[in-house]
Amino acid sequence: MRTDPPDLIITGAPARLSAGRWASALAVRRGRVAAVGDDADVLALAGPGTERVHAPGGLVLPGFQDAHVHAPFAGRNLLRIWLNDLGGREAYLAAIAGYARANPDEPWIVGGGWAMEYFPGGTPRREDLDAIVPDRPVFLFNRDVHGAWVNSRALELAGIDRHTPDPADGRIERDPLTGEPTGTLHEGAAYTYNDTHVPLPDQAEWEAAILTAQSHLHALGITGWQDAWVTPATQRAYESLSTDGRLTARVVGALWWDRHRNLEQIADLLARRERGLAVTSPRADLGSGFHPTTVKIMTDGVLENHTGALLEPYCEGCGGHGENRGLSYINPELLAAALVELDRHGFQVHQHAIGDRAVRNALDAVAAARAANGAGDRRHHIAHLQLIHPDDIKRFAELDVVANLQAFWAMSGPQMDDLTVPGIGPERARRQYPFADLLNCGTRLAMGSDWAVTTADPLKQLEVAITRTDPGNRGDAPFLPEQRLPLGAAVDAFTAGSAYVNHDGQAGDLAVGRRADLVLLDRDLFAPGFATPDQAPLAEAKVVLTVVAGQVVYHAE
Repeated sequence: MRTDPPDLIITGAPARLSAGRWASALAVRRGRVAAVGDDADVLALAGPGTERVHAPGGLVLPGFQDAHVHAPFAGRNLLRIWLNDLGGREAYLAAIAGYARANPDEPWIVGGGWAMEYFPGGTPRREDLDAIVPDRPVFLFNRDVHGAWVNSRALELAGIDRHTPDPADGRIERDPLTGEPTGTLHEGAAYTYNDTHVPLPDQAEWEAAILTAQSHLHALGITGWQDAWVTPATQRAYESLSTDGRLTARVVGALWWDRHRNLEQIADLLARRERGLAVTSPRADLGSGFHPTTVKIMTDGVLENHTGALLEPYCEGCGGHGENRGLSYINPELLAAALVELDRHGFQVHQHAIGDRAVRNALDAVAAARAANGAGDRRHHIAHLQLIHPDDIKRFAELDVVANLQAFWAMSGPQMDDLTVPGIGPERARRQYPFADLLNCGTRLAMGSDWAVTTADPLKQLEVAITRTDPGNRGDAPFLPEQRLPLGAAVDAFTAGSAYVNHDGQAGDLAVGRRADLVLLDRDLFAPGFATPDQAPLAEAKVVLTVVAGQVVYHAE
């Protein structure tokens, strides 16, 4: 029986097919892995039209999958105001002023990516924006999307003044003497403002944003992702791109849970899932396309602004403790009821939990779902996990909950040192991001970037996971080095672990017959001596080639 020759063959670079499985060459045909083996055997399959890539010194890995990313919003900011790569107040103001001058007809100035560390107390002021854009409203989410920086015109437009009460799920930053809003909106105050006043993009703009994000992610070796904040508008854009084949990545959509509604919203989520699953991709036979099979629940805020939910209060000056334990956006009883019903209807649930009380509530909710419905195969996961009480570490494996790690956060820096540690105190600070403890207890790990909160680059994230040190400041002392991950475990989390979370049985490893999702790097991360706990310059590696379902979607010059 005649077999068509491969479309692509990669030789010269060892291929890590999965943990403990290696080959020296790999062939791709019709979107799937056609052969793995040694160079001679695989090259013997080549035909006149086979593309051959010889990459001595490189490394082939399964394609990275990002288990927690905000692609439409990141892409939109890239097309508008992108502050993420800038360092400090003056650079931010220059970029905002430049955009405003270049776009005089834009009625709103929107975007984001500013970092709290560059402002006293983490709260920028409206006067800075008033000086450069006095006549149009400015609304800029911060890098972690838990707060917004606004100017006076934006506050006036919404009628926000010293008499405006704080929402139950957020806070308006105020002058301590006058009570006037200073220009920073926290949590629900920012979200409500955005949803109520900021003009929403139309579908064409959302599609352009997703395509911009997709190009960026493919260039980093990312072949699929879970979008952790899918609104009805971004879902329609994903569906359109999937239908006409422009969505080359495989995307799982986490439909946003409205914390201002109750269980009645599940009917809407079911209808959205049914509609989304009816949309087909030209490469549906390979498992490609958009899959809105998950629900995202935000259970708390973040530690930097004291909205992450803690078991014990935050420290309030001089090492003392106040009464603030942070915010639970959904009370534990409703959260458990939601997990039971969503699980019963076949949804995977993706929970945001930063503080130790939020993590406990999230685990309790999964336990309630398991008690009510049995084990199932929902693959529920909890993202961020900055602070976990030691008693709860073992519960992840016991409940079969995947730990969705944002590894790039697990290092020292101004935000950690100046905002987080003073708020939680030294004892709790020593329990942050317990990656090794989770692994050692048998927890299944996945990884995601939370881009655009921080970099989408898997190699930078993997370096932090292995060294607990900033790749830009490798001489710094590692942050809680006892929680480092081994290289193999970290790579597996960003490939097989995230594919598992995404219910993607065609990816995560490289085997004959599987969908050909892979990345070729310019150096071998597993070469002897390259990566050690003290020195692992993974961030210096470059992506040479990204292949999704057999299609080359990125090729470095």
